[in-house]
Amino acid sequence: MLKSYVIYFILIGNLARLTAAQPYQQAILNNQNQLEYIKGRVEAGVEPWKSAFAKMQSDGFASLIRSPRPRANVDCGYYSMPDVGCSDEKDDAKAAYTQALLWMFTGKVAHASKSAAILDAWSTVLESHTNNNAPLQASWVAPVFVRAAMILRNTYPAWGEASRNQFQSMMNKAFLPLVRNGAATRNGNWELSFIEATLSIAIFNEDSIAFNQGVSLWRKRVPAYFYLTSDGPLPLRPANTKNFDDPTNLIKRWYSPKIWPNGLCQETCRDFGHTQMGLAALINGAEIAFHQRIDLYGEEADRIIAGMEFHARILLGNSPPAGLCGGKLAKIRLVDTWEIGYNHFHNRMGREMPFTKQLIISKIRPSGHSTHHMIWETMTHGELGKEGVMGIQESVGRPDVKGYRGLTLLGNSLSIIRDGVRYSLEGKRLSAQ
Repeated sequence: MLKSYVIYFILIGNLARLTAAQPYQQAILNNQNQLEYIKGRVEAGVEPWKSAFAKMQSDGFASLIRSPRPRANVDCGYYSMPDVGCSDEKDDAKAAYTQALLWMFTGKVAHASKSAAILDAWSTVLESHTNNNAPLQASWVAPVFVRAAMILRNTYPAWGEASRNQFQSMMNKAFLPLVRNGAATRNGNWELSFIEATLSIAIFNEDSIAFNQGVSLWRKRVPAYFYLTSDGPLPLRPANTKNFDDPTNLIKRWYSPKIWPNGLCQETCRDFGHTQMGLAALINGAEIAFHQRIDLYGEEADRIIAGMEFHARILLGNSPPAGLCGGKLAKIRLVDTWEIGYNHFHNRMGREMPFTKQLIISKIRPSGHSTHHMIWETMTHGELGKEGVMGIQESVGRPDVKGYRGLTLLGNSLSIIRDGVRYSLEGKRLSAQ
């Protein structure tokens, strides 16, 4: 008890100091300084932004005559069958984000107005998502809508308070309840997409409870998504999934890979499309947290890098390890992701990732929007490096109290780990979790 009180007073003192020194960051995948830097690179005609911008500007989502197609209920079955508004909603989210980025990089108000019109159309009408894929649909759409909304909130005053409140209400009603509790027993791409959506909505709504919930889910799921040989003869099981205590059930959930190489993903033997969907979501979640000075990247750096390099090597055409997936590795296809993770681990942190680098340069750039929540990554993160995050990078993973790690701060909520126990402080309440 005495130890808890000591921690309580330490945290009270540091909370006030940290809140003043580290204000809440108005950023999802990019902050304002980064977007201004990218604008300068585009104006200067510097690659890879020159080609990425040309691709984005010529895309159908950049059209100013595009009309949104909102509906009150979006009904999505598995694999979007039926598709009652599912594709319309995903496409309109991508269009809103594309228009918001074009507003940032061109200064043309028509793009901001179009992005705002799409957001307003949906937030005025949408009530619910239904059917088997409802939570997954919500998890794909929410982050992309929120990226657009954050840009407009930061830069376009004409998107006023009423519109912002209406958008926030839509997120709280039609999206957040479907994703915030995770999905530990489902394939990893599901839960990791839920986590990205939860974190995105939490940042826009300044919801510290949802944010900390998303961070906690990320920390639980990522170690159970990519395998390291240091985990033991079998991978770690997702938290709170007793059925996977049975090794037979756990191996089946990993699609019976037969062998366990470093960097294997829970969905590798299913297909590479879903593997990359999960990878993109966990990377996006880490990038969101990084802007809030929480280094999720660092907590699982070796695991994530191993996963990226293992799959990049195969996507480059190299043979997979003999016997992997019983010699029946299926659907080895590339999707438009990889840039954000590579930018962090290689360009910011100096980690060598030769296969990922070769994959990006030879097969990805400039990236587009092939799948769901993965869109314009070369434009937003290709060779971005440390731009706009120097102060953030210096603070993440360096709590002020010796011996503590895992510092999480958002608004008036703080959590910190000491000797394997997470302590959470909200207002004046301290609890060990």
